[in-house]
Amino acid sequence: MGRPMRRPYARWALPLNTLLAMSSGGCELGGSQAPEANAVGAFDLGGCTLEAVVEDSEDNDHRILERSGRGGYVYAFLDEAGSTVEPVAGRLGGTFSQAEGGANGSMYAARVHGTLANGSITFAGYGLNFVDPKGPYDASAYDGVAFFARRGPDSASTIRLKVPDASTDPDGGICTECFNDFGADVELEEEWQQYVFPFDRLGQLAGWGSPRPGSIDASAIYGLQFQVNSPGASFDIWVDDVSFYGCKQ
Repeated sequence: MGRPMRRPYARWALPLNTLLAMSSGGCELGGSQAPEANAVGAFDLGGCTLEAVVEDSEDNDHRILERSGRGGYVYAFLDEAGSTVEPVAGRLGGTFSQAEGGANGSMYAARVHGTLANGSITFAGYGLNFVDPKGPYDASAYDGVAFFARRGPDSASTIRLKVPDASTDPDGGICTECFNDFGADVELEEEWQQYVFPFDRLGQLAGWGSPRPGSIDASAIYGLQFQVNSPGASFDIWVDDVSFYGCKQ
């Protein structure tokens, strides 16, 4: 369906033309395989059912899909340094609204846009929690996460995917310097692209927070965030069809 996909670039992501082919009966353990996607919209969830789809925006509301014990909320967020974001950030009382024009010809997608302040700690973006009230979600039955994303023509191009787990989110009660979440940098293009991240390829940033050895604890993740961090930059970021992939047998 649709025209052939172009290969996405994402630091720590597996290029789609090098992914190992999935068998029709399931997927291998260990996070070394990722879904097969040969065309826009032709996304193989790696043996999973549609229960693995986290959010596709088509309900046109501010809540993720209520599936497999999930049912949290989507939100915009920003720093306290003077950055701006639309829709209005949740901490300022905003309720997230979807935008028309989703990936794969769909009706809606998540969109955040605004301008970052100048400074050493500036950020804004789009996030979702898996449960409400916020708490840990066990995603250990999956190999990783996948999503479609793009940017507007005058937008900053680099975002960071952040996946807070029990060791990096303050609600986990473990970290003393929190928020250095496991994640990866993603370079967006103006057209919709698909990005695939095995959990075991996500990493923390060096030089701050409480880095720990090993990989993310997929049995206790607190959500996903798509964050812009370029001081002074304008941004216009779109995200759609967020899912888990790779159901472990």
